[in-house]
Order: sequence, then C-alpha cells, then structure tokens
Amino acid sequence: MGSSSRRLRAFKRWMRSQGIDFSDALQFTDDGEAISVRALCELKEGDMVARIPKTTCLTVKTSGACGLIESAGLGGSLGLSVAVMYERSLGQSSPWAPYLHLLPPHESLPLLWSLHEVDSLLFDTELHKTVKEDKTIIYEDWKENILPLLDSPVPFNLNSKFFRVEQYLAARSLIASRSFAIDEFYGSGMFPLADLFNHKTGAEDIHFTSVSSHSDSKSDTDCSKNDLQANTGDNEPSSENSYSDGRGSDTSGGSDLDNSSVLGDHTTALEMIMVKDVKVGNEVFNTYGLVGNAALLHRFGFTEPDNPFDIVNIDLELVSQWSLSLFSGRYSRAKLSLWRRLGYSGCVSENTEYFEISSDGEPKIELLILLYIMLLPEDTYHKLDLTLSTKGNSNGSIGMILSKKGKFMLEKASEVSKDLL
Repeated sequence: MGSSSRRLRAFKRWMRSQGIDFSDALQFTDDGEAISVRALCELKEGDMVARIPKTTCLTVKTSGACGLIESAGLGGSLGLSVAVMYERSLGQSSPWAPYLHLLPPHESLPLLWSLHEVDSLLFDTELHKTVKEDKTIIYEDWKENILPLLDSPVPFNLNSKFFRVEQYLAARSLIASRSFAIDEFYGSGMFPLADLFNHKTGAEDIHFTSVSSHSDSKSDTDCSKNDLQANTGDNEPSSENSYSDGRGSDTSGGSDLDNSSVLGDHTTALEMIMVKDVKVGNEVFNTYGLVGNAALLHRFGFTEPDNPFDIVNIDLELVSQWSLSLFSGRYSRAKLSLWRRLGYSGCVSENTEYFEISSDGEPKIELLILLYIMLLPEDTYHKLDLTLSTKGNSNGSIGMILSKKGKFMLEKASEVSKDLL
C-alpha cells in the first residue's frame, strides 16, 4: 500500500484540521494491517516532532455519548469502551472517523483468543488462568453494563450491532494496548498519532512531554507511553487492567490517576521529543515500559525475542509439591515454617506466593534459601531449628543460617553469597 494510502492521507488531513502539529520528517507507513512511523530525514535528539492538543483525544468527556456514559455511571475502561463503540457506530459522521478508520478492528490480545487457543497456547504459563478469568469478567461487564444501554431513550438510539460482546471485546483490546491516562478531568483516552509508534523494550527514540498553553515551558511531568498508559478508575474489578509481569509491578501503566495525573490538569497538549538520533529510513520507536513477554502479550498482543526483562514465576505451591515428593508432609511444613521464621517470603499477588527467575536464569535468593533449608540433612535441620529457637530472631538481623562443617553462621540477608548457595 505504501505510505500514501488513502486512509493515511485522510488521517493527515484530519490531524491538520484538529490542530495536531507533526513534523514532515515523520513518514507514516501503512502495510494494510498496521501503521509504523519512520524517519524521512535524519532526526536529531531534542527535535520536537509533534504536538497533540488534549481536546483531540477520544475520551468519555469528548465523546458524543458522554451524557449516556455518565448517567449510567460507567468509569474507566468500561466508559471509554462505550465511547469507542459509540463513535465507531456513527461511521463517517464521527468527529474521529479518519482516526478510527486507521485503527485495526481489534488487537490480537489473548483476551480475544478462542478458549481452545488459550488452552493450547497458554497451558502451563502464568497467563493461562489470568486470561480465562479476564474472559469471564469481561463478558459479565458487557452483560451487566453494556446490554442495558441498548434500551436508552432518544437521542442516542444505539445501533445494537455495534454494541455486541464482540465489539466490546474489540474496544477493550484497543484500549488495553493504546489508551493513555490524560488527566483527572479527561481520565483515560485514545491519543491520535501518539499511539502509532511501535514498541521497543528499553530502546525508545521518542519521549512524550506535557506542555501548557500559557507558557511554552514544559510541565514538571515527562511521560513515556508506559507512564501515560493506564486504564485506572475502573469501577469494574477487571484483572485485565492490573495484570503485572512478575505479578509484582503493575503494568497498567505506572500512573494511577491518583488525584493528579501524568499530564496534569494545567496542561493542554502533549509534545513528542526525540531522545536519540534516528537515521533516515529507520523506524521511530516508543516504549511501553520495561516489561517481560508475559505482560507484553497480555496487554499489547505481541512478544519480543530475547526480551531482557523476561521472567519465569515459580509458585511456592510447586516448591511444596516437590518437597512432598521427597519428605513427609509434616517435615515439609516444618522446613517451610523455619524459612518463614528466618524472615523470608516470596512475592505475593492475588493470594499466590511465588518466586521470580530472571531471563538470565538467576533465581531470587529467597528461593535458593528455601531449597537449601529443604535439603538440609535431618540432624542438621534439627540443630538449626534449636539454634534459631535459642538465639531467636527478634532483632530481625538474622537473614540466614548456613551450615559449615556442622557449625552455623548467622548472616544478614544482604551478606548471603549466592555462589555459596
């Protein structure tokens, strides 16, 4: 199709009509499925390549369905989904028609996979259970909150074919992968142009910064897409928006709207600044954050080869099962109890305790210490138990007790050698 596709030309005309400024150095390439952004001439660090007014964003507040959404009390992703579905239902008469025409019908998130695909492709991964729960919650959201809207009185007269569960799933997938937290007034929304830049972990070329209209000085807050991206303020308990890679750090965006927002209420636009030089013809990348492939797949529908932030989670339950294959239940529980008395625990998320193993195969020290204690000979274990009972751990300084030729050394956790373990 090339960069001069009809839908791209219409989108560029629309951007100019909306007051979105963008550099002629940006080349938008349309392969028929997705848009990418390349450098038409050399881009230098510090160059401002675009400025996007907040008012051009598709949000609950700016949508024609604002009254309907607010009277139904729908917030967060639920409300924004209705705004997206409503504007799509208007076709060419939507103020965002050229932008919506540029978006794919949906993103290929696991949320939209068939149950067979979820079971066969995600079996034995940490996403398997999460995605199945997502599907259930999303369907319930639709049934409880979207279906009743179809009975709304004039002037909305919603076209039901644009509000089916498939369309809701599609809207949720676009919001999960493309929305930005704008500010407290607008909430989250779809940011035209800003969402066209593809992701590269830890290697972004562009940085988003908020600016005020009354002064050209930048606001205090700088934002990467991951900082901006958030579907917060949801009034539905969807796990989709709070999935975390490694379960410990929320990847719903790093910006809970939290009474203040990333862009700030006093700002009126988003500026896109180059943070490194990009040669002619190269793609210009944004980053969605330093996250592993599980979070990328769950949230954005793709993975990266050799992702340095990949991790594997080992559930404590799995370690317990392994221990039971070697020792009695009573003995296994006693060793786990000793590990806890030493002040150790795993990461905890959604009532699951687990250990992370990084992409280079490095396990967390807590797991190594637990395995060490599990594998102690019985007499050594009893001596250790006695030592701990006698000396106590009241001051919390005993991080670990290691056996060397039958003698125990009390060590702080920070001083435990992984090599020794």
